[in-house]
Amino acid sequence: QVQLVESARGLVQAGGSLRLSCAASGRTFSRYCMGWFRQAPGKEREFVAAIGRSDGIIYYADSVKGRFSISRDNAKNTVYLQMNSLKPEDTAVYYCAAREFCTLVPATQTYEYGYWGQGTQVTVSS
Repeated sequence: QVQLVESARGLVQAGGSLRLSCAASGRTFSRYCMGWFRQAPGKEREFVAAIGRSDGIIYYADSVKGRFSISRDNAKNTVYLQMNSLKPEDTAVYYCAAREFCTLVPATQTYEYGYWGQGTQVTVSS
């Protein structure tokens, strides 16, 4: 139904910024709610941010709140994750995810998403 292709990996110094993008195929991108997850070595995949069919509903994990911003451009079939004030602990593989059925309560669990990007390695050096 939808395929997600993420941007290339990024390497940034602590305190720097990086923007990830996730381009979706198909003609129905606007109906999907989108999310970003990340997985560090030896850890489970964790929720980062979620956005509804528009910018009307957005939710962030406490660990990134105030530093990361999620947005979408339905005309470009793309969702973004702007990451500012990056910390070494932000180092992880970041995954874009999509879910067909949206709810007023933001989805923060991996099982709530049916489609996933290939993952993008983000390394923050100290």
